[in-house]
Amino acid sequence: MSRLRLDPFVLAILATVGVATLLPASGVVADGFGTATTIAVGLLFFLYGARLSTQEALDGLRHWRLHAVVLGATFVLFPLLGLALFALPSSVLPAQLAAGVLFLAVLPSTVQSSIAFTSIARGNVAAAICSASLSNLAGIVLTPLLVALLLAGDGAGVDGSAVLGIVLQLLAPFVAGQLARRWIGGWISAHAAPLKLVDRGSILLVVYTAFSAGMTEGIWHRLDLGHLLVLGAVCGVLLAAVLAATGWGARALGFARADRITIVFCGSKKSLASGLPMATVLFGHAQVGLIVLPLMLFHQLQLIVCAALARRYAAASANRELVPA
Repeated sequence: MSRLRLDPFVLAILATVGVATLLPASGVVADGFGTATTIAVGLLFFLYGARLSTQEALDGLRHWRLHAVVLGATFVLFPLLGLALFALPSSVLPAQLAAGVLFLAVLPSTVQSSIAFTSIARGNVAAAICSASLSNLAGIVLTPLLVALLLAGDGAGVDGSAVLGIVLQLLAPFVAGQLARRWIGGWISAHAAPLKLVDRGSILLVVYTAFSAGMTEGIWHRLDLGHLLVLGAVCGVLLAAVLAATGWGARALGFARADRITIVFCGSKKSLASGLPMATVLFGHAQVGLIVLPLMLFHQLQLIVCAALARRYAAASANRELVPA
């Protein structure tokens, strides 16, 4: 049962969704939350930039084949699978949920959980750090571009105002954080725990604002239990397909066991921490609630499955060490 335990942060997100459902912000209050969300998203990406060691990511480029496979899985394989699922008829998966699945597919990989699971599974941790960092650096640019390319006809096109929003809310704070890293990087590392609360508080604010807008627009009346079950199945199929493809592909390409583990864990994840703030910039407030629902479900699913997979890898590695040479 411990393997199926919900991530406490996911529980906090679900509680926030519940509050937004019962007590949604509207009118002037909603405008205030919208302004606060804009500021919180900027702060979030400033902290991402200040934490992320660009030099560390660049130093890891000697593993370019591994990073190329991870980036290919994240920004090529995932979107192709997302497009296939996006083609499901709206009677099976409503259009906004299908758009959410496609948005999920173009997001960068996670950083913390990719590294943690790679470490548990006895993979190449140094390569995981570099690969996950490169994925997030690339995602700042590639995710909005892929949204513009793949969802242009669904009310999510990146027009001039959206481009300006991306620059002001995501890219500019991120670059500012990178530039300030030399002066504040040590302080941020020393205060990682309280700053993590700032990160998560910002994301919860984004969730509350998004789902409040959804409630006031009445979008939840368009969903039923059947749609949610189909969405869960779709997320499960997407995760299983990528795990199988990265595992088989890494083996076929001749990577060592430790590198294969890194490819599987870094190439199969999608970042909730980056995805929720990006969604508020790229989509209208009335859309965001349904758009991010597949990401929230996929996030919990990937944690459960990858935790079990990491333990399995670790046990297999331990058994190998017990076998006499």
